Amino acid sequence: MTEDQSSTILVTGAAGYVGSVLCEELLRNDYRVIALDNLEQGHPQAVPPGATFIQGDLGEREALERVFRTRVPDAVMHLAASSVVSESVTQPGKYFRNNVVNSINLLDAMMAHGVKRMVFASSAAVYGEPVSYSVSERDPAHPTNPYGESKLMFERVLQWYGRAHELRSVCLRYFNAAGATPRFGEDHHPETHLIPNMMKVALKQEKQLNVYGTDYDTKDGTCVRDYIHVLDIARAHILALRALDGGASISPIYNLGNGEGYSVFDVLNAAREVTGGEIPMVVQPRRPGDPPKLVAGTKLIRKDLGWQPQFRGLNDIVASAWEWHRGHPNGYGQASV
Repeated sequence: MTEDQSSTILVTGAAGYVGSVLCEELLRNDYRVIALDNLEQGHPQAVPPGATFIQGDLGEREALERVFRTRVPDAVMHLAASSVVSESVTQPGKYFRNNVVNSINLLDAMMAHGVKRMVFASSAAVYGEPVSYSVSERDPAHPTNPYGESKLMFERVLQWYGRAHELRSVCLRYFNAAGATPRFGEDHHPETHLIPNMMKVALKQEKQLNVYGTDYDTKDGTCVRDYIHVLDIARAHILALRALDGGASISPIYNLGNGEGYSVFDVLNAAREVTGGEIPMVVQPRRPGDPPKLVAGTKLIRKDLGWQPQFRGLNDIVASAWEWHRGHPNGYGQASV
């Protein structure tokens, strides 16, 4: 075991979809894990054995103090956030409070206890409607919804904390997290993501899939997105942490996607092939705040961190989700709060 791999990592949002897989991967790489989640959307069963679970909210400064007084982590991976684009349009205050104000609470607790490294889960939503098909980190960030705006705001907060307090951070702009590991998968209430909703229809838990808009300026009129396997996301976090461990003094921002764009109908066809089901669909009006296309340019993270996605094919990603949903038809059961 190397010195960096014996480090203690605080993961916020640890009982959520990406958080559960990240904790699993950190433990597999011999890190010690403190798993923090308020369980508003997370599930206790999604915290892997071996992690120290603490239920707490980033909006409660005293709760944060208790976390840091119990065991000061060597670094923080910050995933906790409100993340439904359409909800952010109707409830912007919730998103700026949870994603910016509460995240600053976390930073202040880190600074008070001398924790100077963070890997931040940002979002491709910061780009809004991109100026090119394949978005690079140099492209302008003009969010079209409060969710994306809140992520961009906190990226900027990290830059200023870096100047003022010598905080070293890496921002990973997720595109569309998808797929599952054998143990951990996607279970939101309500579920707004495309692939798990397809799985629900394939399992006959829902009658039909809602497709939001078929009049976009894309090849078949549906939104085009870049789907990246959740395990590839987790591995990118660990590479980013190791870069910080190696003494990187800058605060880089990286896109995190496969670099391939798939329309809603592309994903639907893949899901029908993988599940062998019909998966009937009905067209609904566009959702507010959804850009037509978001595809990652990933040259920078490949060059700087040596990251390569292991799940490249859409069918492989969908198949991993299908296996998890078949084995967990009720998700994590009644554990969510």
